Amino acid sequence: MSELVQLVIGGLSLGSMYGLIALGFVVVYKSTGVLNFAQGGLVLCGAYFCYAFRTTLGLPFSLAVLLAVVATALVAVVVERLVMRRMIGKPVFAVIMITWGLLIVLEQLPAAAWGYDLLSLNDPWGLNMAGIGGVQVLEVDLWTLGVGAAVMLAIYLFFARSRWGLAMRASALDQEAAMAQGVSPSLVFALAWAIAGVIAALAGVMLSGGVRGLSPELSLIALRAFPAIILGGMDSPVGAVLGGLVIGVAEVLTASYVAQHAPFLGQNFHLVMPYLLMTAFLLVRPYGMFGSQAVRRG
Repeated sequence: MSELVQLVIGGLSLGSMYGLIALGFVVVYKSTGVLNFAQGGLVLCGAYFCYAFRTTLGLPFSLAVLLAVVATALVAVVVERLVMRRMIGKPVFAVIMITWGLLIVLEQLPAAAWGYDLLSLNDPWGLNMAGIGGVQVLEVDLWTLGVGAAVMLAIYLFFARSRWGLAMRASALDQEAAMAQGVSPSLVFALAWAIAGVIAALAGVMLSGGVRGLSPELSLIALRAFPAIILGGMDSPVGAVLGGLVIGVAEVLTASYVAQHAPFLGQNFHLVMPYLLMTAFLLVRPYGMFGSQAVRRG
């Protein structure tokens, strides 16, 4: 039983990171209608910014994280202003390909500066363990759960209660109507990308903290959050969170029990499980758990 509890906690930790990354996708999609594959690149930039501030400049870890969040948000706003702003009104396929190209560019920048070796963030967690009801779990997993829960609650309250959150929702539904009410689409778009950058930086730090380490492959891990977005619903922050948790637990449990009981499926079958879940779920509910159904007339 203790092994199962450890696996579930590890799965929830991984799932909360997937949920964070999925939230970044959802914030941009919910506000602008853009499926932003560059989010994985922002996750990578946030982690490397933290490494640079922490290791190269020798700043305290908390300050390094704060500066990494600000720097990643600025990168996201610059990307929106210089690239994505020019794609407004262009075909959806072209916009998606632009974000994919941005992902490739953002992946190469940290690699060019720091190489491809596995690096350590020099975070305060390391291999430290904590006891919960007689079960030993990594401290970084507990911190990841806490950070994930705090960010997810903040995003929910922002969209549900704040003036700008309501403005972003209105702009996504009908830009012309939102403009008539004094909402600036350009500010909405910039704010959405800035928030996505903040979330990406936090996700990058948590993904590379503790025993995991930092390398350019982090962006590929970030893209594994995509099934969580589809599972939860493209425009639902709550769905992104729940989808991430489901995917994370399923991946960790599969990695453990397949190796023990079904080794013929291969060592990396746990990487396939999220996509199997996504496919099976979409056959029953095409818009995800909490996604808005499109209404077609005619």
